[in-house]
Order: sequence, then structure tokens, then C-alpha cells
Amino acid sequence: EKRRRTRRDGAARDEDHELEPERGEAGVGVGRVDEGEAGGLREGSGAEEFADALREAVAADGVSLEVGMTQLGGHAIPYMTGDSPIGKKETYEDTAAVLSRMADAVTARVKSRDQVVGLARTATIPIINALDDFAHPMQMLADMLTMAEHCRGSFDADLDGLVVAFVGDLENNVTYDLMRSAALMGMTIHLAGPPSCTIEAEVLAECADLAPDAVQRFETAEAAVAGADVVYADSWMSYGIDAQARAARFDALLPFQVTTDLMRLAKPGAKFMNCLPAMRGEEQTADVIDGPQSIVFDQAENRLHAQKALLSLLIHGTVA
Repeated sequence: EKRRRTRRDGAARDEDHELEPERGEAGVGVGRVDEGEAGGLREGSGAEEFADALREAVAADGVSLEVGMTQLGGHAIPYMTGDSPIGKKETYEDTAAVLSRMADAVTARVKSRDQVVGLARTATIPIINALDDFAHPMQMLADMLTMAEHCRGSFDADLDGLVVAFVGDLENNVTYDLMRSAALMGMTIHLAGPPSCTIEAEVLAECADLAPDAVQRFETAEAAVAGADVVYADSWMSYGIDAQARAARFDALLPFQVTTDLMRLAKPGAKFMNCLPAMRGEEQTADVIDGPQSIVFDQAENRLHAQKALLSLLIHGTVA
């Protein structure tokens, strides 16, 4: 069930439908679904447990996971790994083995794909990749839901034939998973970024195996955006970017900034997306992200709905 509380026009509105299945230091959290709560994750006996591993302090991620578990009748308690032995005195494999005895699922927002693999290696419960350096699958669930909502007019519509343009930094987890999603969902993705951006060969091979023509790279933002249904931008200054590198990075990425002039090259009615956080004046101008084509806040809200569906599916095998 999805309940949209606010819309861009300010009108309150409820929409019910069946969803299709998805802090400065690292953290892990444990939660429980209390017995006797109606409409939650509880099944007959005992309580459901949930663990939430977070690294960066991103409000949309932490809040959506915690609110989602609460709405499902459960608890999610972030536990910052800066205050724990994980990755130092305790391996990720040992941490997963312990959490498997206390929780029903774990989400991991970490810096390296190796950390997610380590958790999954010994876990006997679902390990949900909330973000690593190679993928951002939970964001993709929200993004696909948002595209279906705004570009197809129905939450359960297919996305076959949709053209998404991503402009900016091409060496990041969001770009990689947008490429994978396009190949999986029958879309085409147009990419444009500085020549220095090198997409990992493994990602290109994955996409080519799924759909050989799904990923197309262009030299300019204008060529990539022409005729697109969706224009997507992401932060230029990802976590861990050295302060001394910011100026050179900004200059290299500036030709790929999303402006109102660039948006005019997309299809009439094209939508603008950014997974947030966003910097006005960097990856997009303020008039784009705050303008009528922007759907970034619906996109952010859909993290909650998609993640609730994913948790329900993984813990109980059904999306209610």
C-alpha cells in the first residue's frame, strides 16, 4: 500500500496500490516487530527482527528505513559502526553471523562491495544492499516506481521503450545501477560525462549481456538529452572527494550541468530526477530542480514505499 501524504500542488491525497518488488560513520541497527500489532510483519509466533547498517549520514535512507519498519509494525535501530568493532576487531562475516541470530534482515550502506559480500557470505537472513561503491539497488526500486508513476501514469506500468539521459559523473554506483536497470527493464539510457570518466568493464559487460543496445554513450550533454523522457543528475562531489580536487572536478563536470536550456532538448513534458542530496548550482541549476519538471521529492518519498515492499517480500515472501 502506498499513501502519498503531499503532492507538489499541496493537496493531500491517498493512493492505494500493490507495489512491485525492491551517518558520518558506519552503523548497524537492530529492530523488532512487537507481538500483537496488526498490519505489520508479524507472523503467528515470536517477533520479527531487523538490522540496519548505515555508513553515510543520508536522511532519506535512514529515515525511510526506520519509518518503513515502524509502519510495518517493526523497529529499526541504527547502530553506528564507528562505535562498534565491525571491520576492525570483528569481521563482516562474524557480524553477519551474529546478526542472523538476532534479526530477520540486514540492510548495509557501506563503502565497498567487499563489505556487502562479507556480510552475505555467512548470513542466514537477507542482506539488503542499501549502497556500496558498485551499486545502489534500493534507490533503483524507488526510481523505477517514480518513472512508472510519472512517465507511464501507473505505478505498475512497464517501462519498455523509456529513454533516460544521465549526465555528469559516470563513475559511480547510481550510474552503474541505472545502466543495469535500463537493460533489465527494456529502457534505453543515454550517458554523457567527461572523457576521463571510465565505466567499469564489468558493468558494461553485464549490461551488454542483458540488452546489447540499452546503454549508449554520447560526447555531449546535449546529444544525450535530446528526445529523453527523463533527465537524471547526481551529486558531483561524492563522499570522500578530496577538497583539493573539488575545483578541477567542478570544471570538468560543468559542461554536463542540467539547465533549463538543456531540459528543452528533452521530450516535451520530460521529467527531471536526482536521487538527492543535491547541490543547486552544481549538477543542476536551481530553476531545474525547483521547477515544474522536477519530480525529485516524489522520487525521495518513493524510497519509503519501495523499501517497505522489499522488506515485506524478503521477510514474508509477499507484498501486501
